[in-house]
Amino acid sequence: MTKKRHFLVVLGAGGHTRQMLRLVELLGPDYDYSYVISKNDPVSVDKIAIPGEIFYITQPREKIRGRTDGAFTVLRRMPISVWQAWQILSRSRPDAIFGAGPSLQIPIAIAAKMRGIPHIFIETASKIEFLSFTARLVYRLHLYNRFYVQWESLTEMYPGTRYAGRLL
Repeated sequence: MTKKRHFLVVLGAGGHTRQMLRLVELLGPDYDYSYVISKNDPVSVDKIAIPGEIFYITQPREKIRGRTDGAFTVLRRMPISVWQAWQILSRSRPDAIFGAGPSLQIPIAIAAKMRGIPHIFIETASKIEFLSFTARLVYRLHLYNRFYVQWESLTEMYPGTRYAGRLL
């Protein structure tokens, strides 16, 4: 019997989680899944329909009541988040990683690049005219193996990105 492929799915709050869980639903139960969730996200874990191991990570950049953390806070948290991501990848040993662009995607992408694990970045569907801050970083630093956008017009602005439809 062949071993099922194992995917690590990065969840974020709200729409990010919804889009990734829709992708998991489309891929179906023929794969093994693990999930990464921000330590400050009490909601996403209850939305997971196809079970898998759950890992928690410090989110390097958070939005609380419309206010985003400053650069100093992000720089202080990032090394902690990258270390946690390294540990998660060591324990979960995924064949590939999927995520829809919350800031916790960045430390996962860095650790994946260092470990040679394929990282598939999917820009959130809410970005129609330009990439999100996280997506711009992942794109410019080439921290991905495949980069999907959910609006075809973005492929013209960002060479190398792919359009394969929308998740929602």
